[in-house]
Amino acid sequence: MSLTHLLIFLCLLLPGISLAAEKTVYGLNEYAELADIDLQVAAKLDTGAKTASLSARDIKRFKRNGESWVRFYLAIDDAHEHPIERPLARVSKIKRRSGDIDPDDEKKYTARPVISLNVCMGKSLRTVEVNLTDRSAFQYPLLIGSEALKHFDALVDPSLKYAAGKPACATDALTAE
Repeated sequence: MSLTHLLIFLCLLLPGISLAAEKTVYGLNEYAELADIDLQVAAKLDTGAKTASLSARDIKRFKRNGESWVRFYLAIDDAHEHPIERPLARVSKIKRRSGDIDPDDEKKYTARPVISLNVCMGKSLRTVEVNLTDRSAFQYPLLIGSEALKHFDALVDPSLKYAAGKPACATDALTAE
């Protein structure tokens, strides 16, 4: 049997192999460009988290022309002193960890505002939903969860770091969700 025939046979027997060939391999950490904000950050790719999170502080919701918006500052370093305003996509409920639960507060979740952002990793530009929370205590200001990773057709190899290299997306090649 030739190698080609063997590969075809394996793809028919194990269809996941052909699907994996169409995906992009990313490392545990990647550089991500937030195209809407003109900022490049280091991100942690976390298949155990459902949503993506961006480090933000002083988060305020407000109305503009009858629409819900959010104003925030990046909680990354001192260089980000100007407010960012984006339409509010929705409010997510994030499950609290047992150590985060206040015994006087019965809530088992935290409500977080969610915005849509254009994120570039490697050569892929995608629109993903990102919740806003203060991640300044964490090493990576951006966490990319499983929902966003699906949009990137990502396979995550935790033994790799920065496998996709620096973001190199063409601004006119936006690929929507």
